[in-house]
Amino acid sequence: MQVLGLIVIGLVIGYLARLFKPGRQRIGFLWTLLLGVAGALIGGIVASWFGTGDIWELNFWGTVVGILAAIVLIGLAEGRVGKSKA
Repeated sequence: MQVLGLIVIGLVIGYLARLFKPGRQRIGFLWTLLLGVAGALIGGIVASWFGTGDIWELNFWGTVVGILAAIVLIGLAEGRVGKSKA
């Protein structure tokens, strides 16, 4: 059940990261999902380091850090996509 929850939260975080990131992103649904999951995991790890909860808990600071991490990851992925198509 945790895997399904991680996928859903990752999709939400990936979507929010794309919403908050200015400009057009040239990545598809699958990359949004994967980078959102990575952002969610990073957010959970950082939140647990600061003692705001466990990595698998849904909490405010973990979500905020997860969105910020996903924004950075999407920016990095865009750079890779732009270079490969040029």
